[in-house]
Amino acid sequence: MINSKFLRKNIKKIALNLSKKGFFLDIKKFKKLEKKRKNIQFKTENLRSIQKNNSKFIGNIKNSIKDQKKIIQKNILLSKKLNKYKKKFKTIKKKIYDFSVNLPNITLKDVPFGQNSHDNKIIYTWGKIKKQKFLIKNHLQLGKKINGFDWKTSAKISGTNFFIMKGIIAKLYRILGQFMLDIHIKKHKYKEIYVPYIVNEECLYGTGQLPKFHSNLFGVYTTKEKKLKKNFLIPTAEVPLTNLVQNKILKKSKLPYMFVAKTPCFRSESNSYGRDFQGLIRLNQFDKVELVHITHPKKSCDALEKITLHAEKILKLLKLPYRKILLCTGETNFSSAKTYDLEVWFPSHKSYIEVSSCSNMLDFQAQRIQARYFSKKNNKYVSVHTLNGSGLAIGRILAAILENYQLQNGAIKIPKILRKKYMNGLKLIS
Repeated sequence: MINSKFLRKNIKKIALNLSKKGFFLDIKKFKKLEKKRKNIQFKTENLRSIQKNNSKFIGNIKNSIKDQKKIIQKNILLSKKLNKYKKKFKTIKKKIYDFSVNLPNITLKDVPFGQNSHDNKIIYTWGKIKKQKFLIKNHLQLGKKINGFDWKTSAKISGTNFFIMKGIIAKLYRILGQFMLDIHIKKHKYKEIYVPYIVNEECLYGTGQLPKFHSNLFGVYTTKEKKLKKNFLIPTAEVPLTNLVQNKILKKSKLPYMFVAKTPCFRSESNSYGRDFQGLIRLNQFDKVELVHITHPKKSCDALEKITLHAEKILKLLKLPYRKILLCTGETNFSSAKTYDLEVWFPSHKSYIEVSSCSNMLDFQAQRIQARYFSKKNNKYVSVHTLNGSGLAIGRILAAILENYQLQNGAIKIPKILRKKYMNGLKLIS
């Protein structure tokens, strides 16, 4: 959520910034709500002041009992009136909150202006794309040839956009997650966290998935004390990891916090994406290793570069050709101020497909979850900055390995980094 004081002081600048994301900020509506809030607040404070002065009069023994009774009666009437204004103030604050909670985050100055993926900026590319002399198969065809997937049974059990893996492919999928965790924990010094896969609405509001992306979530209904209670399956580990600092006063000296978690992610994706998003590319359930930074406001821009490099390290170790993209304003998501996408080369598509998004949220999420530290210099509480990044999406990485490491006979080479420690010396899946 955009800081309320910052929003009031810079409403026109913020409206212009958000327009680059394709969002219209209704300035007139906001000013009308603010005018009403100020008016009610002024009247409330004025009534409190009168009531306070009356109380002082009552306490003065020099005043007659008759006068005191009159003042007591006036205070009773004032209390009733004050309660009405309190209710009005609560209502108007709720309206302002509902208005503010639907505003996306602003974008940073170095984010390129644009409306779609064609306006994204390629920062650099890494790795050599192999020129194969045989007919390239996609990961669905390769998985079928080595009997690694069972799409029919998964559709029968759960519907479309779910998957079943078997044998050596299931093992490779599992160890890829372990490999990513090992690198992030041992090399980059992240703290591993095991988190719940079910969260409440408050957590999803805190990270910005609600209210905007309600249709993308899987709801979980439980009956508690004969009342129907709704929670949600996590769309990403970003939600529980970021909410670890919800309503907490953090120690400045302990910043940054760097968390990592491997979890399933649940998203109600559309079935209308076509050939380009078949198989492991777009699913309702998939596994991902998530990186989250909770950092000092002055260090969040550097932290974004760092978290992105940590995700890139996995791709380099697996020797997967990729490119780093800076998303334009129109592509930068609701909660983000700046996002890098990492896209891996898929030979069957003859194009790059995203496997990671790394974003700087500034204080947007921290404002919502009330995550702060105390600044002695400014003598006040200051919101931290939050960042997150995929490190990486395991299903898409498995698909990329199958396609980039395929041989003419349909066998798959195991990336060298995985062979000895993780795959017991296995070099080939055939």
